[in-house]
Amino acid sequence: MAELPRGPRVHERWARLRFAVVGQLLAAPPPKGELRAAIQALAERSWLHPTTAEPVRFAFSTIEHWYYRALKERTDPVGVLRRKVRANAGQQHTISDAVRRIILAQYAAHKSWSVQLHHDNLVALAETNPELRPVPSYATLRRFMRANGLDKRRRLTPRTTEGAERAEARIVDREVRSYEAEYVNSLWHWDCHHGSRKVLTSRGEWVTPILLGVLDDRSRLACHLQWYLAESAENIAHGLSQAFQKRGLPRAALSDNGAAMTAAEIGQGLARLGIIHYTTLPYSPYQNAKQEAFWGPVEGRLIAMLEHVPDLTLALLNDATQAWVEQDYNGKLHSEIGMAPISRFLAGPGVTRDCPDSTTLRLAFTRTDHRMQRKSDGTIVIDGHRFEVPNRYRHLARIEVRYAGWDLGLVYLVDERTGNVLARLYPQDKTQNASGLRRTLEPLTSPSSEPAPQAPAPAIPPLLARMLDKQAATGLPPAYLPKDEANDDGDGT
Repeated sequence: MAELPRGPRVHERWARLRFAVVGQLLAAPPPKGELRAAIQALAERSWLHPTTAEPVRFAFSTIEHWYYRALKERTDPVGVLRRKVRANAGQQHTISDAVRRIILAQYAAHKSWSVQLHHDNLVALAETNPELRPVPSYATLRRFMRANGLDKRRRLTPRTTEGAERAEARIVDREVRSYEAEYVNSLWHWDCHHGSRKVLTSRGEWVTPILLGVLDDRSRLACHLQWYLAESAENIAHGLSQAFQKRGLPRAALSDNGAAMTAAEIGQGLARLGIIHYTTLPYSPYQNAKQEAFWGPVEGRLIAMLEHVPDLTLALLNDATQAWVEQDYNGKLHSEIGMAPISRFLAGPGVTRDCPDSTTLRLAFTRTDHRMQRKSDGTIVIDGHRFEVPNRYRHLARIEVRYAGWDLGLVYLVDERTGNVLARLYPQDKTQNASGLRRTLEPLTSPSSEPAPQAPAPAIPPLLARMLDKQAATGLPPAYLPKDEANDDGDGT
């Protein structure tokens, strides 16, 4: 049974599940005449439902439909598999003018009421006012009030070891076999390697550099190599983006389970780019053996030629690495494949996709998160920093944002239904706000749809009035004994 990591939204989890089902058909297209059998095999497998986590199977025709939709899309195969947004999503809700006027007047008089109490009073009022029928459902009323910023207000008053053993047991019980992808850019490997030589930094410190290496499985081509001073998600995204721009987008990638490799920005970024991210099992580096074997020539040839450099810097190390990988490794005969990696990469066959621009890549490697908007000043907090939400979105209680943990200078407000970027959010500038200049509030709805001012609501709400009438209609005396607090003389006796 295949398991898929949960995404931030239900429709996003569905899209990733569908892409996981058909992704292997895109990464390794079956030979002519065998597509039906491959789809039938997928139809017989069980998958985890993205919301209930229960085993589920999909029909042959369903998987076939997903496959052709993803196959025709060259830029965003995951996006075309998302659930369609309702045609009326985001539109004004169908509430009669009479109900609209009553609700707005009722809210103006009772901002501390819950939506349920507003609805109950509306039902009670409709019993004596046919103009309010049919009464909208609670869900419809709640959506209407939320869309118009009619939120409930506070009432104002006067106050490891076990994993290693399992990994060893797998080797004992199961055989280990070598494998190779059938297509170029079908599968990439990437990992980090701690160098054997230290570099001298501008701060006068000796630091062990870390090499990020990205290899294509079929051709063994080194798509990109770069040394960094730390293994972080920021550096992983930086290196992968350069690999994509050099060699195109792959269909799948394999890495270990390090914190930087599995960071939210990396996992969600690969999913947005339509790349299936596989991880090796814990304590099982042999599953990424091609990448591990690659560190041999890095140390044996590249680092060996730098052994007499007295003050090796990170810049010099990276310059030497780029020259070595392009002039030596990629163009030299590889004993395993019998040809140069660059020659096999160009010979294909391949399933490469075009790489998007730098801005799209930067936006892809972000994490999705939710924040509650503070109604008093329209701000949210991200990692201890406060950001201002444009006032046209002040009616949103929960804000969905996308950002990279290492760059809070780029924070985006996102549509929760589609994932589209709505606006960029900027940090709060209290010094600028102290100038006293304020923008006018942008309208939440069209001015022509605003109702005319109404008379004040009655002192006794409709629901309570109905209860008093029903109690009086029973003819029974009140269920309590009246007691005067003082007699007419006012002496208290």
